[in-house]
Amino acid sequence: MQIKFVIPCLLGLEGLIAEELRALGADEVAAQNGRVLFCGDEYLLARVNICSRYAERVQILVGSFRAESFEELFQGTKALPWEEWLDVRDAFPVKGYSLNSKLFSVSDCQSIIKKAVVERLKETYHIPWFEETGPIHQIQFSIQKDEVSLLLDTSGAGLHKRGYRPQANAAPIKETLAAALCSISRLRPYHTLYDPLCGSGTILIEGALMAMNIAPGLHRNFSCDRWTQLDRSIWTTEKERARDLEKRDCDFAAFGSDIDPEAIRVAQINAQQAGVADKISFSVADVRDFRGSTERGTVICNPPYGERLLDNKEAVRLYGTMGSVFERRHGWSYTIISPSETFESDFGRKADKRRKLYNGMIKCQAYMYFK
Repeated sequence: MQIKFVIPCLLGLEGLIAEELRALGADEVAAQNGRVLFCGDEYLLARVNICSRYAERVQILVGSFRAESFEELFQGTKALPWEEWLDVRDAFPVKGYSLNSKLFSVSDCQSIIKKAVVERLKETYHIPWFEETGPIHQIQFSIQKDEVSLLLDTSGAGLHKRGYRPQANAAPIKETLAAALCSISRLRPYHTLYDPLCGSGTILIEGALMAMNIAPGLHRNFSCDRWTQLDRSIWTTEKERARDLEKRDCDFAAFGSDIDPEAIRVAQINAQQAGVADKISFSVADVRDFRGSTERGTVICNPPYGERLLDNKEAVRLYGTMGSVFERRHGWSYTIISPSETFESDFGRKADKRRKLYNGMIKCQAYMYFK
């Protein structure tokens, strides 16, 4: 069965996700602002949930239509084939948002959509009431400029929640963004990765998972893996496929350090949970003392900054220190994510390349040095 999907994503990652989806076998991939659309079957649904490094969640697009009144919203919703995805006992809560539309009351839209789905299912199953004690099928609606999209969430907890990070330091970077930084830094299985401001170790862990081609969602659950509409064997098949593609014997190595001993303790636990502790060496050290010990190296870091942990003066001093120790060296590259508009002058030199990314709601740039 061919299914239409939507992946909501962090702004700036649309291109990476589109490229990843094509590699996973998706059809009709189309990147839009803040989301990527694609088509595929049930196996691809499971594969993307298990294997995607950059997606926030995977949603089934049940349908889209225009609505400027509650009657149009009701009829448009009721016309969609909800019975294909909702059984008589399934739970189907509704949530969503409305932007720049005539239908601006979210609570009213929730009620109308819920009522319309119930009426559709009443006609299909010929019962007057639904107990909703079965698996959750979260209905998500978005209304933008009077265009309604109705979706079913298949992921449950966001896909950035890999399951290895029950502990984190203050203001950790999202796993999906950390993976993206590794990708745009062109990290390879034979590289040596450094993060001298590693915090809870997320960038290093995501780099190790990527280098060994370990699927980030292999050890977690998804809301749709309990759906009766999907054969459980799909999940077994796709997890076996993912394991077969692992390359644990690669030459990758990583080194992480942080001035905070507690951060290093947490990072070590997280690396152990992720199954990559044998590839990462951690130590307590000040970034001022950073010296790469290998002939070549890939440095990726997410330094604390004014809007996160440090005041602006401290952040400026830190950037200057980084500029001094991250020296131009043959075979070395540096990627630093920061929201500072004066980063390059504080660091001491212009980046060879910049890429706009968002760290949560904070607009940032990835400053890349490789020449």
